[in-house]
Amino acid sequence: MSESQQHAEGPRTPAKRGGGDPATRGRTTIADGVVEKIAGLAARDVIGVHAMGSGLARTLGAVRDRVPGGGRSATRGVKAEVGEVQTALDLEIVVDYGVAIADVARSVRENVISAVERMTGLEVVEVNIAVSDVKLPDEADEEEEAEPRLQ
Repeated sequence: MSESQQHAEGPRTPAKRGGGDPATRGRTTIADGVVEKIAGLAARDVIGVHAMGSGLARTLGAVRDRVPGGGRSATRGVKAEVGEVQTALDLEIVVDYGVAIADVARSVRENVISAVERMTGLEVVEVNIAVSDVKLPDEADEEEEAEPRLQ
């Protein structure tokens, strides 16, 4: 090898493995159910939210809650559409009688957006809230009224 060829090649260094920041190696996907669970728990934390979901969903959920292994569904009343970098949510809530519904909805929206964006890194583009019922002070919960099927 001539001297000019040695300088052109330079000293041999080991090839760098991986190439780049480890955070950019691969893709993370988040299931709809994960976002729904986060949103459902965040919505329930707001004062004035009595329950999540429609009356039928709550009644069926109450029966499911009594079945061993059925567990309480944190996703009841929540539907999420999750993309690669954004998500949109639809929530159905029952509010306590006497609360300002617009204020509760605003608080739910803020709490849900904060929790979902913080935990998932997804941008929440919209949170639609449907108020399906008002819980009156003297009304028994439908969940309490559902008779257990199993003894």
